[in-house]
Amino acid sequence: MSKSRKLGLAVAQMGAVNLADDRRSVVARLVEMLREAAGRGAKLVVFPEMALTTFFPRYWMPEEEAVARYFEKSMPNADVQPLFDTAKQLGVGFYLGYAELTPDGRRFNTCVLVGADGNILGKYRKIHLPGHADHKTDAPFQHLEKKFFEVGNSGIPVIESFGTRVGMCLCNDRRWPETWRVMSLQSAEIGLVGYNTPSINIHWNEPVHLRMHTHLVSLQAAAYQNAMFIAAAAKCGSEDGHHMIGGSVIVAPTAEIVAQAVTEDDEVIVASVDLAVTEGFRHHVFNFAKHRRPEHYRLIVERTGAGAPLPQEDI
Repeated sequence: MSKSRKLGLAVAQMGAVNLADDRRSVVARLVEMLREAAGRGAKLVVFPEMALTTFFPRYWMPEEEAVARYFEKSMPNADVQPLFDTAKQLGVGFYLGYAELTPDGRRFNTCVLVGADGNILGKYRKIHLPGHADHKTDAPFQHLEKKFFEVGNSGIPVIESFGTRVGMCLCNDRRWPETWRVMSLQSAEIGLVGYNTPSINIHWNEPVHLRMHTHLVSLQAAAYQNAMFIAAAAKCGSEDGHHMIGGSVIVAPTAEIVAQAVTEDDEVIVASVDLAVTEGFRHHVFNFAKHRRPEHYRLIVERTGAGAPLPQEDI
């Protein structure tokens, strides 16, 4: 293995953000956790998806109302500027998820990566939007990401920063193996993801413990199969009676969980990750250049849904 390359990596999990909470109070919580993470040696801090507001896609409302109440017209803006200023003061970067309204009126579920100088290094717009766009009147709550957001148009970026290469995604993206493989094919050594995951499945009676199990196993498999560290930040707990899972983690390329939150409140977890660990896996186990055979994977990009088996040729 190459010489050790350590990075202080933190996940800042958030407890509930209720309807009555304003952005300034939420940002104050983020600033406090950023300061704690920096004090514990972190140089990169991961905040959750839609960190600035409650998870509003659970509520049926006109798009215009959602835009007025929950979307950010610029980033940073006056409410969020204290977080950017604190990051620059401390010399610590961060990932932040929010609802984005573009200057031409388009709506995306977005995250940004911010450098230690307080400047935005890159942006990602969520691709795998879950849920529905119709009003499910019999459901205990809605999951209206398909109503409020467009499918992202940013691709899956990997950014050279923090002495490494960092990929970004959001929530449901973490369940799709293509997300992480596209990062890894760009030589990402760290993948960041924020999420808001309800503990209740509105489509079928799924036991709550399986919600956490599939969350963790998705991250562990992705970290191992793509030879990267993954840092995942939840917004969790009960938002006005609607419960979301916690389970914020930092996972190593060995598929081991190296740090995990134990509450459903604001909580900072930190690990000093050795990026050199990725190199052995990339050279000896998942050596893409040596072992991948894209000519046999055509269906992955040719088909969206499952179809009939391919005809078999005589051999």
